Amino acid sequence: MVCKEVTDIIEQRYPREYALEWDNVGLLAGRDDKEVRSIYLALDATDEVIRGAKEQRADMLVTHHPLIFGGMKRIVNQDFIGRRILELIRHDISYYAMHTNYDVLGMADLAGRMMNLRRSEILEVTGEGFFNEGYEKDTVCTDSARVGIGRVGRLEKAVTLRQCCEDVKRVFRLESVRVFGDPKRLVERAAICPGSGKSVIGEALKKQADVLITGDIGHHDGIDAAAQGMAVIDAGHYGLEHVFVEDMTVYLEKRLEGIRIMAAPVCHPFISI
Repeated sequence: MVCKEVTDIIEQRYPREYALEWDNVGLLAGRDDKEVRSIYLALDATDEVIRGAKEQRADMLVTHHPLIFGGMKRIVNQDFIGRRILELIRHDISYYAMHTNYDVLGMADLAGRMMNLRRSEILEVTGEGFFNEGYEKDTVCTDSARVGIGRVGRLEKAVTLRQCCEDVKRVFRLESVRVFGDPKRLVERAAICPGSGKSVIGEALKKQADVLITGDIGHHDGIDAAAQGMAVIDAGHYGLEHVFVEDMTVYLEKRLEGIRIMAAPVCHPFISI
């Protein structure tokens, strides 16, 4: 199977046109006619990930976050992005990214299901939904044929904010989280937005969430949300989104018979000392 056939299978479920307009998804480096016998999956195309793809002799690297976001006027070894692209091309590894198209068609509902949200709805609508034969109706919340970022719904029962933090840590296999709000207060209606969620604070407040579970929350974002009656659990950008790798491993293994699917190990980008 060649790279183009692999990307066609990915895009049956996660079409590129569902990515947000500022995003950069699809085949970003390499050949679409490359014969693919093995695929390496990761959240980011870091030096360690590219090294792992080379060591595993992967023909294709698929990540959630794009290595190339803005326009590039040159690709040289004098900057870290250029070096990574050159390394991929040198080893004939085709590189594909699926970012906000996966967020709205997979990540949002996956995170909501992991937290067992009841009667969930889209947190921030970004467009209309779709249906085709490759689409698994039971895994994606269409919300009246709409798609969007995040989910909001009810937890199985009201719990303290502290207990909600413990549940997030258990579900997403985290050692710690940051929290804005009173740990003793009860929360029941929860919003979850994997990645960077400060832009959805207003939507979560509008939808009357008791708590927002997300990442990349700054000081003022957190204390201002708490002042308006909504707690915030910052589980980290990587902390919530690393589930992409496991989810896409299952998806590709079911559909790409004979192709070896390899997952980069979970490796949080920073440690707390």
